[in-house]
Amino acid sequence: MLKILVSVIAFGTLFATPLFAMDKEGHGNDCTSCHTLSIKEASELLKATGGTVKSIKYSPIKGMYELLMEKDGRQGLIYIDFAKKHLMQGFMIDLATLQPVTTHTPQELPQQKQPAKLDVKTIPLENSIVMGNPNGAKKIYVFTDPDCPYCRKFHAELKKLEQIAPDVAIYVMPYPLPMHPGAYDKARAILESKSRDVLDKAFEGKDIPKPAKDESKARIDANIKFATNNGISGTPTFVMPNGAIVVGGREADAIKTMLEGK
Repeated sequence: MLKILVSVIAFGTLFATPLFAMDKEGHGNDCTSCHTLSIKEASELLKATGGTVKSIKYSPIKGMYELLMEKDGRQGLIYIDFAKKHLMQGFMIDLATLQPVTTHTPQELPQQKQPAKLDVKTIPLENSIVMGNPNGAKKIYVFTDPDCPYCRKFHAELKKLEQIAPDVAIYVMPYPLPMHPGAYDKARAILESKSRDVLDKAFEGKDIPKPAKDESKARIDANIKFATNNGISGTPTFVMPNGAIVVGGREADAIKTMLEGK
């Protein structure tokens, strides 16, 4: 499941431009006649992400392009405004049906496998850092990206969970998303440091040391491979003690209740 990232600035820019009105030269509502974006140009714009642009279409919302991208075997949709200044990751929701809507057809979109459960014994815990009680009888496993805004909010809830559920071990599995180019090195630095302080600073958006060991690349790549092979494509995603996969963050009280089986 892909996460929806809403950019207020991008929307403000779009509605502040004359894309939706007639200009002095008679430019009407059909902006597609003069706004184009080639794969070559898009690839240059998105070079820093390290991803590959697979196809480009006009989005369901006027004034934006819809791009299908791929990185590390994972595919997802992003959106770029006609001004080519802003990027949004995720998908559009039709307010009438509350269902995703895209201009790419189902056949063109990646088919994400999302199993209900996985075997927790196969999770590469050597590539994690533990929050809470390392000897806790109950364990959860959190796949999370330090540059994902939803993960940052969820990290604050995990810190609350430590306080209200002292018998829980929280295994944080750094899982940088392909659209966050800086997250990969931050994830490496977290594992290299084995420091709670570095972990918290990373999720608070603060500066942390740069990674210095090549072995951390293999460890992060192992987390990415495991997540991909088990249908975990978005962050945050956490796994319950019984292997149940939960997509998206939850409040600390809700997680505590889930762990208690209530």
